Amino acid sequence: MEKKVITNKVHCLVLPYPAQGHINPMLQFSKDLQHEGIRVTLVTTLYHRKTLQSVPPSFTIETISDGFDNGGVEEAGGYKAYLGRFWQVGPKTLAQLIEKFGSLGDKVDCVIYDSFFPWALDVAKRFGIVGVTYLTQNMSVNSIYYHVHLEKLKVPLIEDVISLPLLPRLDLGDMSSFFSTKGENPVLLDLLVGQFSNIDKADWVLCNTFYELEKEVVDWTMKIWPKFRPIGPSIPSMFLDNRHKDDEDYGVAQFKYNEKCMEWLNDKPKGSVVYVSFGSMVSLDEEQIQELAYGLRDSGSYFLWVVRASEENKLPKDFEKESKKSLVVTWCSQLKVLAHEAIGCFVTHCGWNSTLEALSLGVPTIAIPQWSDQRTNAKFIADVWKMGIRAPIDEKQIVRQDKFKDCILEIMKGEKGKEIKSNATQWKTLAVGAFEEHGSSQKNIIEFVTSLINVGPLTREGSIQ
Repeated sequence: MEKKVITNKVHCLVLPYPAQGHINPMLQFSKDLQHEGIRVTLVTTLYHRKTLQSVPPSFTIETISDGFDNGGVEEAGGYKAYLGRFWQVGPKTLAQLIEKFGSLGDKVDCVIYDSFFPWALDVAKRFGIVGVTYLTQNMSVNSIYYHVHLEKLKVPLIEDVISLPLLPRLDLGDMSSFFSTKGENPVLLDLLVGQFSNIDKADWVLCNTFYELEKEVVDWTMKIWPKFRPIGPSIPSMFLDNRHKDDEDYGVAQFKYNEKCMEWLNDKPKGSVVYVSFGSMVSLDEEQIQELAYGLRDSGSYFLWVVRASEENKLPKDFEKESKKSLVVTWCSQLKVLAHEAIGCFVTHCGWNSTLEALSLGVPTIAIPQWSDQRTNAKFIADVWKMGIRAPIDEKQIVRQDKFKDCILEIMKGEKGKEIKSNATQWKTLAVGAFEEHGSSQKNIIEFVTSLINVGPLTREGSIQ
């Protein structure tokens, strides 16, 4: 930002939480906004900017500080210190960034912020600009945390069955790991509940889901927040409506892809490969990884397994990482893999992005949730959307190799697998339909963009009102 920038386009700052699973959907939504004529500046932390392997050329990227510019959470020594400092430094540096734009005659009109950052709304309101919160989890999960915020759901949970408005019956094992009596991480529970501390003051509340997936809870939410809109699934256009040219990846990456994946898949029969990935954050213990390894081997199926470099040493010593039947890589382009016709099944930790990608691409799923919202997502995958099965765990919370093998065989060759594949295909149709010309999410995006344009760039004198 060295030169004065004068433009008549509405200018939005987009501020995701600095983690891959939060940046990806917000970045994708930003592309939708660009497609509709909105100018977007992506904002991340100084440290996270240093870790990115790639960034989209169409975006201006600016930074704020989280107070730990050389190491993020690791430098802080944990989430308590990290979030405490971030909540002090973040608002100040975001305000400085907005002022910096204004001094160049480039007024910021809107701040779209990850719901983890309720303080960003306070900053936006101080400058008299539109404040928009973006919920990165689905509305069923958000509804659970909202009821904790309202103190209608007491934590730690002690009841075995939880009943909440318009949600299915939930058992204790279906609830967030943060709700347990062990108190896995009270700091993160406070972060998730804190999303709703000032949400009623936001000009818009957007969520990475689509209406057809969660009709009842979306309708219920709109009665509480009239400006709530589902605008997902926020995944690259190539895998939905294909209207954005060359949009086949999110564009921001912390890890380098192994291109060998696609070559390996190309000569595999249709629907024959089990794809396994536990995302960018989940760390499995050695015992669980070994059980999965032997279950995959014993299933007789082809399999492609993403094992991050930090986890590779947990694989069994006699396990072949590359053979006729197997390929183990440290990272891959998940969307391209899921879209490949050779994929017959997705074994996932049930992070919301991975779940949405599987839904959008019609891939049957084996759910092995680990923490946070993943257990709730697994409940919906198996019992509500019926596009997968949940792998059983033993008293040590481990999925054993024989049970895992049975799940693979059920999805790939069993009668139940046929029904699951049919359901998965139907969800793919609905997800794609949400982004058609008159689709539910597309209409909501247009409504939101129109509101920004109508408010418009109010002043261009280079000062903040």
